[in-house]
Amino acid sequence: METTAKLRIGAWCLDTVSGDMTRDGATVRLDPRSLRLLLCMAARAGETVSAEDLLSEGWPGVIVTPDSVYQAIASLRRTLGDDSRQASYITNVPRQGYKLVAEVAPWDVPAAAPTPAAADSVAPMRKGHASRSRLAFLATACIPIAIGIVFWLHNTLANDHPAVTTAQAAPSPTSIAVLPFADLTEGMKNEVFADGMTEELIDRFSKLPGFKVPAPSATFYYKDHQATTADVASRLGVVYILDGSVRKSGNTLRVAARLMKADNGFIIWSETYDKPFDNLLAVQDDIAAAVTKALTATIAKGN
Repeated sequence: METTAKLRIGAWCLDTVSGDMTRDGATVRLDPRSLRLLLCMAARAGETVSAEDLLSEGWPGVIVTPDSVYQAIASLRRTLGDDSRQASYITNVPRQGYKLVAEVAPWDVPAAAPTPAAADSVAPMRKGHASRSRLAFLATACIPIAIGIVFWLHNTLANDHPAVTTAQAAPSPTSIAVLPFADLTEGMKNEVFADGMTEELIDRFSKLPGFKVPAPSATFYYKDHQATTADVASRLGVVYILDGSVRKSGNTLRVAARLMKADNGFIIWSETYDKPFDNLLAVQDDIAAAVTKALTATIAKGN
């Protein structure tokens, strides 16, 4: 499909140049990466687009993992007002990629009208009223039966699994979750570096003998969801939480990291690293190595 100045994507009008999307008088602006991802899927509307294709389109020339695609698609869905459980815009195709299922057309082409079959299905008012009355009677009559079935299933499942309890096993004393580092640079133009820093630390910690580290797909959920330290630790089953931030001044990149104990939220270790902004992969590697060394010693003390 040729790219036009404005596209109709479902109920949204997308300006393909500015990234502005309007709907019912409201306007939101997509960041450049989200715009590229959406246009990539719009060009192949109705087709499955692999994560690899989305990676090359959204992060050209940058090495990131498929988890970055997952997070970007999740953010795009929220912007579109989509529900992943009943998607009307973007669907997930397991082990294959993502598909844009909303109607895509130039903005000056009117939206598709209801099909004749849909129009013919509208029944007369009287008949509809009678049908609703019968449905209401049947629903009321079935409520006791439904409750009985649910009660029976509940007791049956409980008897079939007597060993299952509500108590959760205590997390490993060397379990740690690395939350997404915040991009605090001007214009937030270093999100890719911040995400890469997070993934590098997760990779480093996961290789430490005896350490338990949740995968990026679990921790990146909290990039756009606010939660207390205790709540995050409980959900991820960890004792420690590591987070941090990225800032930039001139040609210097500053990465701050801090370690918190989940049971009280107190910071037990923190450090700031200043590195020249010339080789980002080397910066990630150096800082990850320093943080890993420091945290291994800190956690070994049993703080």
